[in-house]
Amino acid sequence: MTDAEFDPSGEQAVSSELAGVMPVEYVAFHSQNHVAYLKYAHLELGPAAAQTVVEDVFTFLLEVWPDALKEENLQAFAWAQLREHVERHRAAQVMPTALVDTVKYAALRRGSRRRLELIESRSGVYEAIAELPDRHYDVVLLTFLLGYETAQVAQRMGISPGTVRSHLHTARRMLAKKIGIDLTPGEEKDL
Repeated sequence: MTDAEFDPSGEQAVSSELAGVMPVEYVAFHSQNHVAYLKYAHLELGPAAAQTVVEDVFTFLLEVWPDALKEENLQAFAWAQLREHVERHRAAQVMPTALVDTVKYAALRRGSRRRLELIESRSGVYEAIAELPDRHYDVVLLTFLLGYETAQVAQRMGISPGTVRSHLHTARRMLAKKIGIDLTPGEEKDL
């Protein structure tokens, strides 16, 4: 699959044959989270590995489903599994985070010279994002690159909306410092 062919919406549901033999809660969880996980994995690993890694995550979750339901926070447990699978795949492939390249290529593919110039002028931002601590990185990626609202990010990661806002606030400050932007009060909302 090439980057131009990446379409996470085409594989979001458990097939009807399998849905009849899987726990209903699992099928619902899969349906609610598959597309977001796939988009995240795509930005992290690129299109070739995203589908395989996400399938592995959901296969693992199905295998441990009764125990996963006993977790204090199922969403946080599942998100941790996604991150772990992504990191394991990256380590096995000796590959860097695909974020910088996939974001630049997606902008190029979508068009206009202006967008490309904007992406190039902000390429330092994407590299700085890739260096953020894990939770801050995930919140920035889900919010700004994948376009999820605060409540959606909180739900996906299994954290509170207040924690999402706190991570965004801290990440903005870290990014501003790293790329040399002096934020004045109120200005950080635009970063």
